[in-house]
Amino acid sequence: MSAPTLPFPQSLAEKYRPRTIAEFVGLDKPKHILAKFAAQPYPSAWLFVGPSGVGKTSMAQALCAEIKGELTHSHFVPLTGGFHVVLIDEADRMTPAAQLALLSKLDATAFPPNTVFIFTCNSTDGLEPRFLSRCRVIEFSSYGMAGEIAEYLDKVWHMEGGNGNAPDLARLAKESRNNVRDALMKLEVELMVL
Repeated sequence: MSAPTLPFPQSLAEKYRPRTIAEFVGLDKPKHILAKFAAQPYPSAWLFVGPSGVGKTSMAQALCAEIKGELTHSHFVPLTGGFHVVLIDEADRMTPAAQLALLSKLDATAFPPNTVFIFTCNSTDGLEPRFLSRCRVIEFSSYGMAGEIAEYLDKVWHMEGGNGNAPDLARLAKESRNNVRDALMKLEVELMVL
């Protein structure tokens, strides 16, 4: 007897993770800024700030792909272009010593050639002013995204075989506090009920 196949070989949050800058829900200002940067990248440091689940890490991965970079994160992406992208999540958890150790790398005089640093964090409160002064800070806000998230969830609902009896997707987005990852996980549970 063979084991039953699960209807979800991967989570919806992973399956529908944006792969390009244009695919993100909301985030108009970050998308605009990073699309311009991707068109003409240069060695630089960026800090993506915002609540959990809004897409900071996914945006960094999409940017890396669009500039054909080599990603240093939790996995290796083969070098297909001329940039090395260093992604450091949860930068607000770095010790002051770790932040200071990075200062020399982030200074124009010692900046590694063809390298883009991307730091993500939920808040800048624990970050040293000298560290912050070397990064281009982009705010990722989920404010006002409930409608767009509900539309996105409706699209995913139908692509995953949901019938016309969809749950209240606006409520689901609101309960998730506009956290797209959390909303997709809640939707996944709703789809498993079918």
